[in-house]
Amino acid sequence: MIVDFQHHFTPRELIKQDPGDRLIVHFDENDAPSYTIHSLLYDLDEHVKMMDVAGIDAAFLTSAAGMCASLEVSKICNERAKQAERDYPGRFIAAAHAHPLGGPEAFRELNRCAKELGCPGVVITSEMDGKFIDDPALDPFWAEAAKLGLFVFVHPALKLNYSQQFDGYDTARSVGREFSLVMATIRLINSGVFDRHPNLTVHMSHLGGGLAGVLARIRGYQDKDFWGVKGHARHGRTAEKDFDHYIRNNMLFDAAGFCCAIGAVNAALAEIPADRIVFATDYPQEVRQREPVRDFVNAIRALGTDGEKILSGNVGKLIKGK
Repeated sequence: MIVDFQHHFTPRELIKQDPGDRLIVHFDENDAPSYTIHSLLYDLDEHVKMMDVAGIDAAFLTSAAGMCASLEVSKICNERAKQAERDYPGRFIAAAHAHPLGGPEAFRELNRCAKELGCPGVVITSEMDGKFIDDPALDPFWAEAAKLGLFVFVHPALKLNYSQQFDGYDTARSVGREFSLVMATIRLINSGVFDRHPNLTVHMSHLGGGLAGVLARIRGYQDKDFWGVKGHARHGRTAEKDFDHYIRNNMLFDAAGFCCAIGAVNAALAEIPADRIVFATDYPQEVRQREPVRDFVNAIRALGTDGEKILSGNVGKLIKGK
């Protein structure tokens, strides 16, 4: 069973302007592009047609509008994702949307998603509301997700806490988000989130922001004695086990985020085991046509045993019973 673990939609009622055949680009307060709205986001019939062409059985359905959003918007996204499950039997798997800093009401919605709607995972962003993912304020959320048996899908922040350095060339989206994912991975591990919640599973998007390319350097800087920061309250912190232990036991990384380019997957496999990577496309944002997705599936399949693990062998690590 091939599951697209990063597949997006936006409920029509949450799009204020009718995009028609246009692209509507939203910008943050620093004039950095943050999100592109288009009609394909809510055309689920076309989503299913793409999946049929590409040979994708099901898609884990998340909405950017509901990532770390208000309770009202989160509920809309949850209801519409569940409705998509009912309207297209077997083709969509609804994600839970609940703000990790939303307090008791958000946690009640998270529980409803897990227990009533049957969502297997919850989506959040790599940074939010001026806080980063290792902030102690998120610890009740990690505990709740682990208690409910939900995996946590970490999508890159649509609005970076600090986007000033990405002041041109659309770099907040192209590379700023990837930097945020690399940092989120380091923060989760070194802050001890997995030591406090050993049964927690985090699904990190975009191959961890291209984590494999800098993983050797990250490992090197885990030697706090060598770099002279052992004992420093922030810079000297490490987890209880070595960095790679958590990559191999608590984390999975999806293959989306690189416009369906197989080279990104090949690069990731140099450092991240195939049994820690799941298939994903980022449709219909970084790719909006059927054929590139089909070709991506075929290119991954051509990797042989590793490719089969990525396409279908690791699905059960996130969705139990699959």
